[in-house]
Amino acid sequence: MNRVVLIGNGFDLAHALPTNYESFIQWYWEQCGNNLLHGLGKEVSDGLCSFKINDVIDVHNWASVFQGWYYKRENPLIPWDLKDVVRLVKEDKELCDFRISQFLQQICNNIETKKWVDIENEYYKLLTKHAIVEPSFEKLKELNGQLQYIQKLLTEYLSFVCQNGAQPIERLWNKIYMPINSQDISINGFTEFRKYIDNCLSLQSNVWEDKQSRYGLGNEAIRAVEDYTKNYERYVVGCYPDLYMLPDWVLFVNFNYTNTATSYLRKSVSSQIHIHGDLTNPESMIFGYGDEMDTNYLRLQNLNNNECLQNIKSIKYLESDNYRNVLSFIDSAPYQIYIMGHSCGNSDRTLLNTLFEHKNCISIKPYYYKKEDGTDNYLELVMNISRNFTDMKLMRDRVVNKTYCEPLLE
Repeated sequence: MNRVVLIGNGFDLAHALPTNYESFIQWYWEQCGNNLLHGLGKEVSDGLCSFKINDVIDVHNWASVFQGWYYKRENPLIPWDLKDVVRLVKEDKELCDFRISQFLQQICNNIETKKWVDIENEYYKLLTKHAIVEPSFEKLKELNGQLQYIQKLLTEYLSFVCQNGAQPIERLWNKIYMPINSQDISINGFTEFRKYIDNCLSLQSNVWEDKQSRYGLGNEAIRAVEDYTKNYERYVVGCYPDLYMLPDWVLFVNFNYTNTATSYLRKSVSSQIHIHGDLTNPESMIFGYGDEMDTNYLRLQNLNNNECLQNIKSIKYLESDNYRNVLSFIDSAPYQIYIMGHSCGNSDRTLLNTLFEHKNCISIKPYYYKKEDGTDNYLELVMNISRNFTDMKLMRDRVVNKTYCEPLLE
């Protein structure tokens, strides 16, 4: 039996890395503020928004505005707060003609009202609007250009905030490599699980010695196997030796661009696939939307306009063998899924549906987020998981109930 660990942004956040989109957008506005402070022209623009000094204002450039020619301060030696810079000029209609793209506006609206945002989901909403509801080829091209620019900025931001990496957390390490709990196994997967246990009884000692060595366990692990093999009929059902229940291989399917999960790899028992590419190779990064189950997706395909499919993940996956390698792994043996920091939102629905409904999937165990007030997001996570299924009966069987789940971090 194997284990697939889905690594999402919450995994980075658990390591105190500000990799969420909200922090990224805050950084973006700070960069805008810096560009305004040092702007040598009357307009600062990047395709997402623009700040233009109105013609009636008698200053030569943006730098002059903040050097005392327009805004005067009691102590000009105190550095400007970059957030204040942007706020001032956005609100100062007499000074500035501020324009913002619909894409960036929707992103900011979500942050303001929901306190979070899924940039890829907002992209897809506008994609379907400009392709289906109010067709406009020019707006499609403009939107795709804006997404590519955001990807470039996101690469820059993540490279900056993750430059020092993060140390592994022992509690997470232990969870990743813990034995599979027999109570996690779905009813649907129990037949395969019993076949696995029966097969374990017939394996030679050298197989267990190899697994013991790969996990770095003591001789007591081998003795437990030997005792179970001789006396298994006396054991309580569901009580198996650790060497039986430890995954034969752990595959990290990393949806992040960062390398935080890399420090959790054990070469003898685990490997990693950056399914969306990673920061070390920006050309490999996949940023867009992946939901072939959405009712609008077929309509986008039928438009016969490649601009509509330029940033669809299921197509971008073909640029590397990562997706094929994931399929090969899940075809090879029964596996349990651990969800660690992934929201299971619709932007990854195509791949998640493949993983969740595959015949070899015997269990899906979500590690939820526990809030400071004692509440948690287990049910919210399960609702997101359910949207990646077409068979709700199968979903209810495979998703481990909260009794046997736990927070990602206590």
